[in-house]
Parts: sequence; structure tokens; C-alpha cells
Amino acid sequence: MMKTVLSAAVVAAVLGSTAIAAQAAPYAHVAPPPLREEVVPPPRHGYVWAPGYWNWNGHRYVWISGSWVRERPGWHYAEPRWVEHDGHWVMEHRGWSRGDRDHDGVPDRADHHPDNPYRR
Repeated sequence: MMKTVLSAAVVAAVLGSTAIAAQAAPYAHVAPPPLREEVVPPPRHGYVWAPGYWNWNGHRYVWISGSWVRERPGWHYAEPRWVEHDGHWVMEHRGWSRGDRDHDGVPDRADHHPDNPYRR
């Protein structure tokens, strides 16, 4: 009896984690619409503009407007984007990534000159 209950709990945990993983990366069978042109408000000290993007709600694309997010020194912000894989579109939730020593907006792992603050 105890083995059956334990087996059922393991199966439920595995299926539950699979459902959560599937929700973590939304996908669609149709390409997202072109990005909307947004009017970016004047800069705010200590904040970074996070541009708007299309989100898939399971039935259609919904526009999420851009907003100001608090700056994180030593981190680089990259907006979410849609990428096509095998005939369907997958959203890459990107957000903050660590490492931009020279503060040029290019993360160190992709920067050929990570210590040059004058590179643009």
C-alpha cells in the first residue's frame, strides 16, 4: 500500500513539473505581429527602459507595454523575444544577465573588448 502511494506521489510530481516547464516558455504556431512603435519617455536616473513586447496568452498575442525598470549595476537588461523553432514560435524570457564591466550595454560574454568603456 505504501509503495502505491509513494509511486503515485512520484508520478504526480513528475507530471506537475512537466506542466510548469511547459508554461515557462510560451509558444505559438503563428508568428508574432510586428513590434509596436512606442514613444519612450524621457530618461529616468537609476532606471532602464524595458521595451514592450508581444505575449502569447494561449489563444492570441497580447501587447505588453514598455516600462521603466530599476537599474542593476553590473547587470545588462535584454528584452523578451520570439524565436522560431521547428515551425512554431517560442518566447525567450531574457531579463537581467550579469556582467558588463565597461557599461557599454554589451554583456562581457559577447563583448570582444569588455574593459573598454569607450567602445560603442
